[in-house]
Amino acid sequence: MKSSTKDKVEGTFHQAKGKIKEVAGEITDNPKLEIRGKAEKIAGHLQEKVGNAKKVLGK
Repeated sequence: MKSSTKDKVEGTFHQAKGKIKEVAGEITDNPKLEIRGKAEKIAGHLQEKVGNAKKVLGK
């Protein structure tokens, strides 16, 4: 798998996982879990953007 594709797939996975943690934190009234979920979602979004940039640059 190309590096750009791998970054995009992993980024999407982390976004989904982060969203699940965020919602679970909201439901269980656990602010730490909610914040960790938001952070993971942001990290996944950035990783996906890195994958897009690599694709444009041909890496």
